[in-house]
Amino acid sequence: MTYSYPDLTSDLTTIFKEYTGNKISLGTANKRIEKLLPGPISTQQMDAYLDDSFITYRGVSDLIDWCLKNRILFMINTTGVMGYFQRIFAKKLLPKVPVISASSMIRYPALETDPFLMYELCEIQDKGKNTAAALKAFGISEKKVVIMGDSGGDGPHFEWGAKHGAYTIASMAKPSLTNYCIKRNIEINLLFGPAYRMGEQRDGETEMLVDFMELSSVFKSILV
Repeated sequence: MTYSYPDLTSDLTTIFKEYTGNKISLGTANKRIEKLLPGPISTQQMDAYLDDSFITYRGVSDLIDWCLKNRILFMINTTGVMGYFQRIFAKKLLPKVPVISASSMIRYPALETDPFLMYELCEIQDKGKNTAAALKAFGISEKKVVIMGDSGGDGPHFEWGAKHGAYTIASMAKPSLTNYCIKRNIEINLLFGPAYRMGEQRDGETEMLVDFMELSSVFKSILV
């Protein structure tokens, strides 16, 4: 959004920080964003952003491929917008995952490259609900689940996971996530990559050296 409307960067950044810090709900954040935007983000605008700026952590594509080859369901469960991932899969920037849970604030007409199941996420509490729906759809036990997240917006998903026996991984953990879990006595099973303290600046260079394929051994021990 800031790529298409750079003059909104300050306001959009404030909303994002308030949401990930659990100060406002996702629904409230989306309503505030919709009021700021002069119009919908077109597929052309989304593609221009992806062509210019798309990047993932090292090994993410390889890990998704590895999961698909080993019959492990890889589900993207995010407060990001559905349309962003629709265009990613259409442009083959990532292997297509079978299931996605995301905000429908931006959603494009259905494409052949869309995931098999697409769940709407209106509030962060929907992450756990949508994970449960996917498990039921594919006949997977709740105890055969790994949940990954990095910010306070993933806190309720970790909380759901802790109640249902899932394994939790905090990747590049922000203090908003670790503080959420500490306050609610939620165990984080693995800290992966840098874990930040309150007020500490992100170290992008170090983060980009982390190889997500290292998690394949963790997944194998739990899920295979």
